Amino acid sequence: MAEYIRGKFFASEYNAVHFPPGSDIYVTIYDLMERRPKSAGMDRGNLTFCLPDRRDANNKGGKSPETYNWFSGESVKILERRMRVMMWAELHETLDEAKHLRGIKFTESVYVFMKRYDLQSISEDALLKNYQRWRDSQRRSIKRGYKKGNSGGRK
Repeated sequence: MAEYIRGKFFASEYNAVHFPPGSDIYVTIYDLMERRPKSAGMDRGNLTFCLPDRRDANNKGGKSPETYNWFSGESVKILERRMRVMMWAELHETLDEAKHLRGIKFTESVYVFMKRYDLQSISEDALLKNYQRWRDSQRRSIKRGYKKGNSGGRK
């Protein structure tokens, strides 16, 4: 997931991920920013991103990234979940559009998706299987029953 986020939002001028202001994830990050507790240890993780600075958008004050630059364990879980949903939703939409609007095979679409975001730590097969599980979950869960002896009008 971190590879996907870097591939989609990395900004070389910041040498970090920069989410577009006004995007859902940007607003979520802003809402979850907290003051660093004195007892907080060293930061660790696999994704570096720019903190939102919406002081101009708020009345007076707002959250300064210099002060509000810490995320609790629960906040990190929320962000991970939001980013994971973002990735899978884009994959599912990409595969559906490519197949049904342009007639492109799923395997080709997955390959292009992986190249676009430089995904290396997940296999094409894993992405395809996720899509297939999602697609199957969207279908009717109860199979249509057929009455015994009904052969579709033939006698």
